[in-house]
Amino acid sequence: MQGAFATRTSQGRITVALQAIPMGEDLLVALHGGDRSHIGAVAVSQPRPSLSAGEPRSATTSVIALVGHKEDELARQLAQRVAKEAGVTTTVACGIHLDGISAREIGQVIQMAEEVTRRLIAWKKRGFEPENPHG
Repeated sequence: MQGAFATRTSQGRITVALQAIPMGEDLLVALHGGDRSHIGAVAVSQPRPSLSAGEPRSATTSVIALVGHKEDELARQLAQRVAKEAGVTTTVACGIHLDGISAREIGQVIQMAEEVTRRLIAWKKRGFEPENPHG
């Protein structure tokens, strides 16, 4: 059985964590953090041939956002990026809450989510194998 993947990053009072579980070639991903992890939005993205010249692959994405939550765009972007770049159907459940979050901190959360997403895609491209720290 393929193993799960987990990573996290922190800046100041913000921590963003990502866990992924392979389901065959597909991925089930949780992106969460802040003061209270929760499920605020869920996105499912399926890779497909691109309709644009020069792009080999695109993705079709559907999103469900819970009332009062604003994670829908973050969940959509993460699911779509992984589906497009890694070529696998990807489901993302996302919930990051910070009390009194500022505009600057929202930007930090987005950057942190991009960083953990890069790590996830690299892991998938290695065939779900962990990094070899010894080269």
